[in-house]
Amino acid sequence: MLLLGDVFPNFTSNTTEGEINFHEWLGESWGILFSHPSDFTPVCTTELARIIQLYPEFTKRNVKVIGLSCDTIDSHHNWCKDIKCYAGCNDDEKFPYPIIEDKERKLADQLGMVDKDELDAAGMPLTARAVFIVDANKKFRLSILYPATTGRNFDEILRVLDSMQLTDKAKVATPVDWKMGDDCMVLPTVPEDQVSKVFPSGVTVVKLPSGKNYLRKTPCPKI
Repeated sequence: MLLLGDVFPNFTSNTTEGEINFHEWLGESWGILFSHPSDFTPVCTTELARIIQLYPEFTKRNVKVIGLSCDTIDSHHNWCKDIKCYAGCNDDEKFPYPIIEDKERKLADQLGMVDKDELDAAGMPLTARAVFIVDANKKFRLSILYPATTGRNFDEILRVLDSMQLTDKAKVATPVDWKMGDDCMVLPTVPEDQVSKVFPSGVTVVKLPSGKNYLRKTPCPKI
């Protein structure tokens, strides 16, 4: 079982950009691997088109994105034309990220991305809508697993990326519904006598019935 903080499994796969070794392809970037049930399906097409539209946001965060679908490379290339059309791209624009071929479900099985309740025409389980985030040290940082019938919210994926990259560098955690620029929570591990030094912008302690001063807010640090 893959646990947060583990080194993410390396693999070599055929993609729409040729054969890649996942760790080598990542280099010093963060990465997102997202899987799809099948080519030429409605929800998947909207998702991959949305990633094209958000691609500059991923690049800004030093994040590479790679898709996976249980069909052939030829099918992927043909599907990419529909995806670009739905995203509002011109025909001659390059598709900005690779899509992995996984027609035998080997990688889907290895990473636990199979939806046993959704079957294709041959009776094989479809790939669920998995999201795996890997940091620049190849560490597994986050997973979200959606059923095949539910499309993802990529704004949420950008939000959690912002949170993880911020909290890697500052001694804060991000509260419920946090977005970049919102107040953060001071980590409980920061001693009271160091708070003013660590957080020169100030800290607000929320008064609670317990009388405990654990709910400490600070303006979002600049990183």
